[in-house]
Amino acid sequence: MSFSSETKQELTRISAEKKCCQLAEIAGFLRMCGSIMLIGGRMGVRLTTDSPATARLFAKLLKSYFDTKADLNVEETTPLKKGHAYQLIITPDMNADLILRETGILGVKEGSNYITDGIKPELIRKKCCKKAYLRGIFLGAGTISAPQKGYHIEFVCSSEYLAGDVKKLVNSFGLNAKVTQRKEQFVVYLKDSEQIIDLLNILGAHGQLLAFENIKIMKEMRNKTNRIMNCESANLDKTVNTAGRQIEAIEKIQRTRGMASLPPKLLEAANLRLANPEATLAELAELADPPLAKSGLNHRLKKIEEIAGKIQEP
Repeated sequence: MSFSSETKQELTRISAEKKCCQLAEIAGFLRMCGSIMLIGGRMGVRLTTDSPATARLFAKLLKSYFDTKADLNVEETTPLKKGHAYQLIITPDMNADLILRETGILGVKEGSNYITDGIKPELIRKKCCKKAYLRGIFLGAGTISAPQKGYHIEFVCSSEYLAGDVKKLVNSFGLNAKVTQRKEQFVVYLKDSEQIIDLLNILGAHGQLLAFENIKIMKEMRNKTNRIMNCESANLDKTVNTAGRQIEAIEKIQRTRGMASLPPKLLEAANLRLANPEATLAELAELADPPLAKSGLNHRLKKIEEIAGKIQEP
């Protein structure tokens, strides 16, 4: 099961006790994955999901709030998309018209019915209802990437207006969601790991929140370890290159002028380097008798390189 599916599975176990929250959650789900049917000239409702747990949750919520027992249909999906589609069917004689009006899907203007867009403000006046509505839209059209792969959570909306309302709802909790267009759909998304953690907390997916944080910590530790190893490797390469350059300079002096041409302090530094070709500068300074300061030894070795650089070999 994917991280996204596990998150939805956890959210289906949350039971909204307040009637206002039940209505908000139903409205969020219906807005994202509901469709209107015409049956004998009257309106019915179809709610579609690929999750049996989600279908059971909203069948329970519809029964609790509207006293409506929706019919459940299970259909095979296309060969390219394995699994089943679970449909909750609400016919006209099951209060479909009332459900559409109370969830803000169906409005009345100048005596005529019309299909609204966006979120009905009255449904999300309370903070608890905002959270419930968000759960509904996530269960309907939300996905979250596995944190091992990347940090991304999104809500896919059918219109730009709806995406704007969903963005406002998410950001009312102090987050910074953004909207992008993907073909004919509009996507509200978050990519910051800390904000995704905050949103999981708002939705009530506390188990998945902990799993997300654990994976995030492991990734950060692994990245830190890699950075340290890369840094140590770079330092080692630098040490080897520097030592090789110093030895080359000493050997050049040895071939042309002879080691005895060096002043005593430079001769000591040259012999130390020849005897310890793989030692770091700090290790080399400790081997001197008496031990030298790292900066002092570095100065002597640089002086040797300068002398070698002025020698013209035949």
